[in-house]
Amino acid sequence: MAAENSKILIIGGTGYIGKHVVEASAKSGHPTFALVRESTVADPVKGQLVESFKNSGVTLVYGDLNNHESLVKAIKQVDVVISTVGGMQILDQTKIIAAIKEAGHVKRFFPSEFGTDVDHQNALEPASSAFAGKKQIRRAIEAAGIPFTYVACNCFAGYFLPTLVQPEATSPPRDKVTILGNGTPKVVFNEEHDIGTYTIKAVDDPRTLNKTLYIKPPKNTYSFNELVSLWEKKIGKSLEKTYLPGEQIVKLIQESGFPNNLFLALNHSIFVNGDLTNFEIKPSFGVEASELYHDVKYTTVEEYLDRFV
Repeated sequence: MAAENSKILIIGGTGYIGKHVVEASAKSGHPTFALVRESTVADPVKGQLVESFKNSGVTLVYGDLNNHESLVKAIKQVDVVISTVGGMQILDQTKIIAAIKEAGHVKRFFPSEFGTDVDHQNALEPASSAFAGKKQIRRAIEAAGIPFTYVACNCFAGYFLPTLVQPEATSPPRDKVTILGNGTPKVVFNEEHDIGTYTIKAVDDPRTLNKTLYIKPPKNTYSFNELVSLWEKKIGKSLEKTYLPGEQIVKLIQESGFPNNLFLALNHSIFVNGDLTNFEIKPSFGVEASELYHDVKYTTVEEYLDRFV
């Protein structure tokens, strides 16, 4: 059963989704390594996080994406590499690909994805450029012949649900709500711990090899209209609804500066185009996490919203 517990290196483990992947890996009994920079350990906030990694049995490996030798040395200690680097570092993952090639024995690489499936979307600029970087990394992994799993986890619950996608809001609306588009495309929202859990489940699973793992549990798939009506039911009150048509959002994207135009373009892709759910997951390229791992008790959207009632 030795194959059950691949050694895992996580690059970008102190980031938004990275910390959940590190935690899930440590909990699941995989020997877990986190690549950290000396400066991260010295940072007051991230330093505490790194300390908590150590306390949960994670081995810290010092290194940097820009230091090839440190990267190769770190990768040589493990079987699987998971990258959770942030948006600005997506293209730097070519350095990880080069180091994996040199190390020569990695069983699987999970590049930083954790959102929309970039091969199935029709986003507008500047979101399409952000997605193009991830596509470029996918093609580079495939060209290098590195075994992979891509994780399309759809929407982070923590980004969208606490405000029901209302700009400037700090809690879900109690009086009025703006719905993007006509509110009918289906969208998937997943709690961040669950994303970490499903990602680690896939590490040694032959069914996820060279495939995209879609995290799309049935109880987490809602249209904007359904989400609002679920929230109304919870607070026992109807909200005043305003619909923002797709073409108006397009105009706003064109008139806004960065990063607002990026967020608007992402929201347009998700809520107007329905890019998360408007294609069929075919066995040739993908598998769905909640179908593979029935034992994971994921947090449903309904349970998540209970926190705010």
